[in-house]
Amino acid sequence: MTRSRAQDPNVCGVTAAMAVIDGKWKTSLLWMLEDGPQRPGELRRRMPGLSEKVLTQALREMEADEIVHREVHDVLPLKTEYSLTGFGRALAEAVAPLSDWGHQRLDRMAESRRAAS
Repeated sequence: MTRSRAQDPNVCGVTAAMAVIDGKWKTSLLWMLEDGPQRPGELRRRMPGLSEKVLTQALREMEADEIVHREVHDVLPLKTEYSLTGFGRALAEAVAPLSDWGHQRLDRMAESRRAAS
């Protein structure tokens, strides 16, 4: 899915929403930022395998989509924090039922594997 799909007024609303959270890390970042403001280093420590480059790219895209707020504190060394905007919190609330469905699916798959063995 391309980022331009997130801005195309002629697509289904679900497609437009999915374009905003598309990618390997964005849903995890959205989930982590629900806990409150986070520094980039904190996010990387909580997500093994996420490179600094990919984290920066994902956060910039989320900021451009107005779901994440970036705040730079004027201290030395510079301190940057990311937090959800109101729009981002609304997205997290909208995605929560999808998360619940995903957990139900995983439970059903585990039950099927147990029954088969």
